[in-house]
Amino acid sequence: MIAKESKVNFVVAGLLLGLLIASMDNTIVATAMATIVGEMGGMDKFVWVTSAYMVATMAGMPIFGKLSDMYGRKRFYIFGLIVFLLGSILCGTANSIIELSIYRAIQGIGGGALMPIAFTIIFDVFPPEKRGKMTGLFGAVFGTSSVFGPLLGAYITEYVSWHWIFFINVPIGALSLWFIARYYRESLEHRKQSIDWWGAITLVGAVVSLMFALELGGNQYAWNSVQIIGLFTAFFLLFVIFLFVEKKASEPIISFAMFKRRLFATTNAVALLYGAAFIITTVYLPIFIQGVYGGSASNSGLLLTPMMLGSVVGSQVGGFLTTKTSFRNIMLLSAVFFVPGLFLLSTLSPDMARSTVTIFMTITGFGVGFNFSVLGISAIHGFDMRQRGSASSTNSFSRSLGMTLGITVFGILQRNQFENGMASAFSGQGAAGAITDPRAILTPEARAAIPAPVLEKMTDILASSIAHTFLWALVPALLAVVCILLMGNERVVTSGKKAPQAKPERG
Repeated sequence: MIAKESKVNFVVAGLLLGLLIASMDNTIVATAMATIVGEMGGMDKFVWVTSAYMVATMAGMPIFGKLSDMYGRKRFYIFGLIVFLLGSILCGTANSIIELSIYRAIQGIGGGALMPIAFTIIFDVFPPEKRGKMTGLFGAVFGTSSVFGPLLGAYITEYVSWHWIFFINVPIGALSLWFIARYYRESLEHRKQSIDWWGAITLVGAVVSLMFALELGGNQYAWNSVQIIGLFTAFFLLFVIFLFVEKKASEPIISFAMFKRRLFATTNAVALLYGAAFIITTVYLPIFIQGVYGGSASNSGLLLTPMMLGSVVGSQVGGFLTTKTSFRNIMLLSAVFFVPGLFLLSTLSPDMARSTVTIFMTITGFGVGFNFSVLGISAIHGFDMRQRGSASSTNSFSRSLGMTLGITVFGILQRNQFENGMASAFSGQGAAGAITDPRAILTPEARAAIPAPVLEKMTDILASSIAHTFLWALVPALLAVVCILLMGNERVVTSGKKAPQAKPERG
């Protein structure tokens, strides 16, 4: 028994390490981009470094989830980890932005397999009464990576080298690979099925088109340009074809029959909306702290620690409560903290004490932490082993899509608010009026070169634009509350009674 328990502990450790490097990779790279572009050039192409990883990850999630249902979790988790580590090594040796973007796409392919399959393995390995604790631990890692990634990225870039934000994945990933290959044993005989190639192709094409339209629109191309309109058109057409193909496929990549279950449909809606609202806190709180209070990137990242700790505690509490009450009740408790937390953040101002901001961050982090553990369980709840991979990957896909949409939409709102404020405050004032980039006040050197009256106006405008953005983030947060109310009363069953199981259905 002891030997068996130790093997399970090694499996959990391996999954946690893999999840950590995969979920942290985008945030750790973000803080190093200025240094990377400064060294290699390619300012006009740096957006591809982020978008290539996100596109590959999102497109791969549903596909690898389905394949793990068909042919086994272990082989595709190991495959994803090896591809991710190969991509990491290549990224660390890149000599140009184009090379780095290609290597990031390779990384993303691996990441698309790691995250959803890790949650599914936990559901397969542990009985219902232990799943909450385990997914709480996994959710804590996911939440921590969202906040800890920028801090670690800034520190490594500043004190070591940007190359090591990629190389650091190798020893961690190798340890994860050893644990899973050595100690994880699958007992299920997976049923071989026909692969839905047309569904996979149209899904990947639709995701790629949408991601590039959102990433490039308003940056490299105008929103009404031929390129952006063409990408949105391609997304719409490919998505319509995907819907048609999935309805006809005998074994679809994403089974629409799964969405007939109210809990599954509402869980994915909540994941998307929470992702859209939460991601801007990790993006704009460091900018607020740096731009308003001053300091380096690593210091601003350190000040996010309260939110990180709050999300870790929230994830653990959420996982514990899954055996005590319904998923809906737990997520309502989450919303009681998350929605007011966002509202409090919408009141940020330059004269607000740092301790007050810390309290607001902790409340918000605690509220959002629940979703990392609870939604992972509720998405898979009621499905048999041949559907859990698809269910988990669809939930991960929904959260990632929400985060991407949140970054894009709220990024546009913040940028427009800031630029309009600057134009109004400094119109006709020469060089001061030409400053429209908030990054101009994000480093001590740049701040020192700006006259005090100008700097004061700029910090006021920056703070106002970020507070305004948090106010808009209440829209998806409140919509998430509506979806939570529709989740029903299902909960984890740990008694002798069997939890309701969804029958395998064909799309």
